[in-house]
Amino acid sequence: MSDTFKALLAEQKDGATQVAIREVNLADLPAGEVLVKVAYSSLNYKDGLAVTGQGKVIRKFPLAPGIDLAGTVVESSSPDYKAGDEVVLTGWGVGESHWGGFAQMARLKAEWLVPLPAGLSLQQAMGIGTAGFTAMQCVLALEEHGLTPADPREVVVTGAAGGVGSIAVAVLAKLRYNVVASTGRAELHDYLGQLGAKQIIDRAVLAKPGKPLESERWAGAVDTVGGDTLASPTTGAAAPVPFGMSGVTASGPGAATAAVSGAPQFSQKRSSGSAGSPQAAHNRAPVSATAPSAVTTASSAARRWPGRPGGCARRDRRWNGPG
Repeated sequence: MSDTFKALLAEQKDGATQVAIREVNLADLPAGEVLVKVAYSSLNYKDGLAVTGQGKVIRKFPLAPGIDLAGTVVESSSPDYKAGDEVVLTGWGVGESHWGGFAQMARLKAEWLVPLPAGLSLQQAMGIGTAGFTAMQCVLALEEHGLTPADPREVVVTGAAGGVGSIAVAVLAKLRYNVVASTGRAELHDYLGQLGAKQIIDRAVLAKPGKPLESERWAGAVDTVGGDTLASPTTGAAAPVPFGMSGVTASGPGAATAAVSGAPQFSQKRSSGSAGSPQAAHNRAPVSATAPSAVTTASSAARRWPGRPGGCARRDRRWNGPG
């Protein structure tokens, strides 16, 4: 095995982030029990911020970005893994404070890894990636809090053209929910319809501040935006109703608006993985509406590895009355 490998390396010089493909020594990798030859990583919104130097995603330089990866174990000092094992990783601060998946090699803690499920390829695992895993966590959270396909009311997905949003639309539609997709990208309406959305609304509709005691419309929501976009569904929902949140890429007075307008208050339970997992960007392999294995696989992964991505805040509405 060569002592060097290629990585997309992020460095900081004179306060500016510089990113380039470089030849790196294995000895430069951080400590860990398992050395993995990386086969695939997915491209997420947070990764985009990292490689462009926007925000403060990377907390330690130099570092290879990439918040998830799938690959094959090369060396292991852990009894849990041996050379040749295929593994998957999401979360745990990888790509932020620990070298991530945008490299040919990664040295990682054994507890961060999970075995690749039987019948799934490394490429398929990252085709689902952090976005699919997070979307399925949100769907499972909704169902844990009482949402069922038998409810004839609509389930809204905000930021529906993004990674988490598009997979959430596909999964909910596959499970026979009445899905409404919210997006500001008119060119993707047909795509969202193919994923199973029964109706598509412009994001501006939900971005408007809600009014007190609006008519009940939503059975639940998967929200990837936050702000007023989150506040609007809360004022048009029956009580109690579950909301799954991921990313919250918007800012604004949404939570305050919801409370002032008489919406139910929230109690929050956040999954235990690394905080702040992203809403994934749309520049990834498109979700196929005719790929039933994606729903099964994402469901299996989310049930087997709860909390690893840390991407979905689970919120259960408790009705406190108007005002």
